[in-house]
Formats: sequence, C-alpha cells, structure tokens
Amino acid sequence: MIVMQPVLEMYTPDGFDLWPVAETEPFGFLPLGGALSPAEVGTAVMRIAACNDIDPDGDRPPRPADARDAFLHGLLTFDTLFAAGGLRVTDTSTGVTFLPGCCDGLEDWRDWHRFLDGGNLLGFGHDPVSPVAERTGDNVRLTVNAEQTDSPVIGLPVAELRHLLAGVEHDLTAFFALAADWAARYLPDRRAPVVAALARVLDLDRPPES
Repeated sequence: MIVMQPVLEMYTPDGFDLWPVAETEPFGFLPLGGALSPAEVGTAVMRIAACNDIDPDGDRPPRPADARDAFLHGLLTFDTLFAAGGLRVTDTSTGVTFLPGCCDGLEDWRDWHRFLDGGNLLGFGHDPVSPVAERTGDNVRLTVNAEQTDSPVIGLPVAELRHLLAGVEHDLTAFFALAADWAARYLPDRRAPVVAALARVLDLDRPPES
C-alpha cells in the first residue's frame, strides 16, 4: 500500500515556552491531520511560525516588544510564507519512503496537482539528495535520490496519485480545523490573523468562520 502524508520538518527551539508543545525528534517529520493532540498542534504552529521568524526589513513593521507577538511577527507580516516539509510518500510493501527535499515546502503542495495536469518532471532538492517525480503516460515514478543510479523508487498510476492528493487535502483541512480551535484557546487575541496566515501557508481556500 502507498501512503501520502503532509508533513512538517521539525525543530523545537531550546526553552520554548510561549505555549505548550510536544517533544519531537529533531529534523524528523510531523504528519499533519485531524488526530493530533493540542500539544502537537501547538508544535506544528510553533514550527510554521519559526520558519518565518526572520528579522524585519524593508517595509515590514518592527518586531513588537511582547515575546509572543515578536515570535509570531513574521508569520503575520510576510506576504509569502514558508513551512519546512512537504509530502511524504511511503510504500509500505517495500519500506521505501520518498521524503521532501531541501527545496521543498509544505506551502507548495499543490505543485503536485500542476505536475499531474501538465508536467513531466517535478524536483524537490539538489545534490546531495534530489527527490524527483517523473510522469510517463499514466504512471508516475518517484525517485528518492536522483543523484544515485541505484536509488530506491516508488511507482504508481496517475489515478492513484490523484486519490492520494485528495487525502492530503483532507488531512490538511482537518489539521487546519484543529489549529483554528487551538488558536482560539491559546492565542485568543491573535486568532483571526494566525488562522488566516495558516490558511495561506497550507494553501487552503479560506479560514473557518469564528
């Protein structure tokens, strides 16, 4: 069986105490979906905010003095948001796993649809690890590392990949609903802008109504 999951590449800053977070393996991947605990949702929000926690420049306003607002500043003020991660594909029958690459981001997950609709090659990284998706007719080949001639691969029909992508959107939507509820509890005075930012970085149509 082939499984596709939206995942975040994890890294928790030492001493993070702005809201409860779960322990995670550094540089591991956290799958997003509707079954996460509140602490895991907090971890995901923390990671997305951390990916965009860059000192202001240009026309962006300065960081607020409040520590929590300062940490959220990039998430709430950047026009283009980034979330380290992407889509993880696992063939449970062979144990082969296709991971997001260094040039990948969860915000680009819809590139898979564009690849299926009109492309024949989609790259996610570069040397030393270059995950690549290639389409030939009605089939897709996922190469774990195109830099290696003997790289493990996962093959599947285009129709199955479309079905898997529908599952990814379901998982992201379910996570998003959890995150909106989480924000109402842990960031009540920033819920609306945080939820709107998460909708953008997850490339979902619109935030749920309050």
